[in-house]
Amino acid sequence: MKTLTLLRGLPGSGKTTFGFLMDDFTISADDYFDIYHKGVFKPNEIGGAHGWCRDLVEARMQSGWTLITVANTFTQEWEMKPYIDMAEGYGYNVHSLIVENRHGSSSVHNVPQGVLEKMRDRFEVKL
Repeated sequence: MKTLTLLRGLPGSGKTTFGFLMDDFTISADDYFDIYHKGVFKPNEIGGAHGWCRDLVEARMQSGWTLITVANTFTQEWEMKPYIDMAEGYGYNVHSLIVENRHGSSSVHNVPQGVLEKMRDRFEVKL
């Protein structure tokens, strides 16, 4: 069964760590900054980072990978929609999991507290 798992949560919640427990290859938009900017976040490139992530996921789907895991914040439904649409087109089942920060970790990406609060306030959950 081909499965796309979308890991959602605020920065520092452990999405990527959890993703690697599930799958040897977990993709995130943060990887773009790790690869191209040595881990330095560039706000003006966030759209490009997410496009890069979607392209990588689509390449994996085209190759027929059975398990694909994406660890992005996905605070709102519209952010997941391109992945869900892609999965439908390639015959993947989709699961979304919310990863909560119950371990008290902080973001390794140094996201300012004000930004975290805005992300928390806009976080949508569809049950």
